[in-house]
Amino acid sequence: MPEALKLIRSILVSLRLTVLLLAMSIILVFWATLDQVHLGVWGVQQKFFHAFVVTVRVGELQVPAYPGGYTIGLLLLANLLCAHIYRLKLTWRKLGIWLTHAGLILLLVGELVSGLVQRDYMMRLEEGETKNYAESNRQYELAVIDTTDPKFDQVVAIPTSLLARGQVVQDPKLPFRVVPKGYFPNTDVQMRSSVPNAPPSPANAGMGPMLAITPLEVNYAEDAHNLPAAYVELVGPEGSLGTYALVDATRLPNPQKFDFAGRSFKLLLRPARRYQPFSLTLEKFSHDIYPGTDIPKNFSSKVLLNPPDGGASREILIFMNNPLRYAGLTYYQASYDGEHTTILQVVRNPSWLVPYLSCGAITLGLVIQFLIHLAGFARRRRAA
Repeated sequence: MPEALKLIRSILVSLRLTVLLLAMSIILVFWATLDQVHLGVWGVQQKFFHAFVVTVRVGELQVPAYPGGYTIGLLLLANLLCAHIYRLKLTWRKLGIWLTHAGLILLLVGELVSGLVQRDYMMRLEEGETKNYAESNRQYELAVIDTTDPKFDQVVAIPTSLLARGQVVQDPKLPFRVVPKGYFPNTDVQMRSSVPNAPPSPANAGMGPMLAITPLEVNYAEDAHNLPAAYVELVGPEGSLGTYALVDATRLPNPQKFDFAGRSFKLLLRPARRYQPFSLTLEKFSHDIYPGTDIPKNFSSKVLLNPPDGGASREILIFMNNPLRYAGLTYYQASYDGEHTTILQVVRNPSWLVPYLSCGAITLGLVIQFLIHLAGFARRRRAA
């Protein structure tokens, strides 16, 4: 084996590397805990744990400053695997250690997979309302809606990540190109008439000329709600169709309309949606509080699940610690708004069973190893 490979192997199987990585993990958690005051839980996860490198701002630049959670986790995984291969012998006396380490490996892999593929959405339902989609809390999309056919709407959803990069979008379903002219993840929007000395607007169509859009810093607080805005130009075969100013649908709920090539369209900047082939109908929302107080005691949602195959619908009660799991999605009772509106958290996490399996393997391994040592101690005691 070449000397370089021997050196890499000796480093990866080293117990010193294990101690170093654990110490670095403690520092990362401590730093993230302090920064949580400014970024909130979600911001800390993205900056520290769901990243390969933690960066800090120096002037206008983001400079790498510390290994992120992915880097430390992958190195711990490599260290554990190499220690298994080169240090531990596969014998019955080591069975408990093997099971325990296998559980740790499974836990690390499961966390990596969860960080990469888990998606969180929210579904807001009023009593009697039916929906087949959930909406993201932090991701938005530009919806270009073709309303020409009165029977259905043809929707082209453009992620705002494309708008932020300035990428031109030419979808075969649209007779024009969408050319981003600016995207701002958080803004303050007012009517231009109420803002003295407002700068000229890049928009010249729709509501744009009447709006004054001021970019703001992104707010990472847990209860904060950033309100994005964008400028987009629509370009047809014969030239520009106009530049529109689009703001978050909570501030401008009415889509901006226009006609082109004998077709009718709407433009709307809205939270990114995840559609599913089934729907939920909220039949009853219950909100119980402790007598004499406003403290929530229990809140639950009785929903009607309408399967996609035309099968019989079934009633399900969703409440705290009793979610609905269906078609790879989990619906939790997250919050409510008033007496007749529920807010469900929708989570897609294919690896949700991994933590349970890994903890079970770790527990079983520790018990087996304890029993093996206990049996050996008992034999030596009888011999003595």
